[in-house]
Amino acid sequence: MPDYYHIPALVLSALFLPAFGVLYLRFRDARTLQWFLGFVFALVSMAAMYLEGPLNFAQNAHAWLMAVGQSAMQISSALFFASLSPGRFRLGRLDIPFFIPYAIPLVVAPVLFFGMLHGVAPAEPRFLIFPALGTISLIVAVFWCLAKSRLPSWIGVPYCLLMGALAFWVCFTAGVASALIVAECANLLMTALLLVFVFRRFSPGLVLSVMGFGAWTLSVLQILPSLGLHPLLDLRLIHVIVMGKVVAAVGMIVLALEDELALNKAAQDRERRARRELEAYTNLILARRRVEDFDRQGSDICRIVVAHSRFAQAALLLESGGRFRLAGSAGFDEATASALGEVAGRISPVGFLAPGTAHPAVEHSQTLDLDLTPWLKPGGDLKRLRFTSALAVPMMGRAAAEGALLLAGKRPMPGSWHALNPELLRADDLLPIEMLVARLQATRSQTMLFEKLIDSERLAGLGQLAANVTHQLNNPLTVVLGYASLLKDSLALDTREHQGVESILTEARRMRSTLESLLRLAKTQGDQLTAVSVHELLADMEQLYRPNFLERSIDFRMTIAPSLPRALCSGQQLRQAVLHCLQYSMAAVEKQDADSTQHGPKTIRLEASSEGQQVQILVAHSGAGFLNPERAFDPFTPAQPGGETAGLGLSLCATILRDNNGRALAVNLEPHGAAIILEVKAA
Repeated sequence: MPDYYHIPALVLSALFLPAFGVLYLRFRDARTLQWFLGFVFALVSMAAMYLEGPLNFAQNAHAWLMAVGQSAMQISSALFFASLSPGRFRLGRLDIPFFIPYAIPLVVAPVLFFGMLHGVAPAEPRFLIFPALGTISLIVAVFWCLAKSRLPSWIGVPYCLLMGALAFWVCFTAGVASALIVAECANLLMTALLLVFVFRRFSPGLVLSVMGFGAWTLSVLQILPSLGLHPLLDLRLIHVIVMGKVVAAVGMIVLALEDELALNKAAQDRERRARRELEAYTNLILARRRVEDFDRQGSDICRIVVAHSRFAQAALLLESGGRFRLAGSAGFDEATASALGEVAGRISPVGFLAPGTAHPAVEHSQTLDLDLTPWLKPGGDLKRLRFTSALAVPMMGRAAAEGALLLAGKRPMPGSWHALNPELLRADDLLPIEMLVARLQATRSQTMLFEKLIDSERLAGLGQLAANVTHQLNNPLTVVLGYASLLKDSLALDTREHQGVESILTEARRMRSTLESLLRLAKTQGDQLTAVSVHELLADMEQLYRPNFLERSIDFRMTIAPSLPRALCSGQQLRQAVLHCLQYSMAAVEKQDADSTQHGPKTIRLEASSEGQQVQILVAHSGAGFLNPERAFDPFTPAQPGGETAGLGLSLCATILRDNNGRALAVNLEPHGAAIILEVKAA
């Protein structure tokens, strides 16, 4: 006669299924789905066993019902096992879960034994098919435990071998049905162990789940012959086992709810931490007048990042002179910081942290996993210190990386006890740092622009000062020239005195010529376009700036075509444009010494010619060519490989030419070098 105690357990288990369905819809993960399916198959097994009643293998009229119940129970126990250890293996192009080859033999065995053989064990050698099926499952279980799992392999592998040996012994001594019960209980006991190792906390849900699966595994006692001599004890054991299933279901529901509460609390904690982190970064005063002053803040920035982020180590790399340098660090020991600075000097900005060169640290994040191995020397300090990789938040310009913030020493989330992984890095952990790095890049580029503009304004101020000085010196110089001329024409002077007066006149005329050139250079022009003598403009600039070329050991050559027409433009603005080109060329050729790939003398050519109705001024240099000549005049774009954020001066130059109805071109020369061509209309 059936035991009616199963009916409340069946009803409760059926009522719990919608709860697991809602949990799956809420979490949308494989674990809650496997829990839902596991209890579905457990409910099918309980219903089949209840309908079957007391079993008599010799006179079994419902063999296939028994086969369905036992198969469902094996699937249910394997699903619980797989939900906490979701291992996979590769077979060609297929990614197969260990659960599939593990569960198939456990399902085939009861179908063969109960469904086809009606619970009667065949004689050898056909009987050996059941140990063979068990061997397949045991081998898969061993490899499953050796794969990456929450349960240490030194526990999982011996456990599998021990339970496998017990199942084989029971199979040969007590029969296939008892061996299947041992396999089911082995899965359930493994589930209880995995619950402890996966969730690693003391909570009501974990306690109830472990107790429920522990009581469920007591079904292995039913294979003992002595238990059949005590019907009352056997009945109490069945009650405990059935109640264990209900308790396990309740415990897993509570576990899922605890995880939901933990996720909500962790999300609130992350939100508060991210807000505090953003506030700390916002309070950083980054604005400076000079790029050098901005770069000196590197260590302070890294200390703020280490104090408020999830990372215990931070280092700021900034591009300078075609290579990166360590602008500041925090959390590193002196040896590591020094070695990192040495490696940074070997990194070229061209292609560094470009899209596709490194994998994102977190999906939908700009932070990359940076492998430093390509820049490490054999036996280098960083390799010896085992610092060969880090997270990198790039400071990307329009064409190349202008810097990077390196992060290492990830800290676990404070107060987090989430079962999945409390040390898991999330996109919102990196978002405040990425926003800070974007602000750093924008502020540094803006500082470069302001520095260029300040220099231009300073030159304009110096021009006004030069004009005032010229006017003040012009009058006394006129008096000196006048009296010297009178003395020269005097007959009262001897030959030696005449030579002295002639020397005074020569030097005074040279001073007058210099003052006139300085006055023309400093003269303020209006917005109205006028006919400007390009010959005089370039000659004045050559006379004033040739000492700068000599000081830098630059071979300066100027060629002006004869009969060069005047240019229709603003003279002062054209001077500024030519000056920007000369300054850029001087900076380009000064990098030749540092670049071993370029050889030969450092030269700058200034040429002026006419072509049709255009006056062309060419400023060529022997330095590195343009990275992208078509974008050489774009603001915030590196003009040269590894160069500064470029063309701030060149961008102003192009703007000046456009305002004067002209244009600026950039070309690369062969075999090396580059040239800037300024075109204005002829008057």
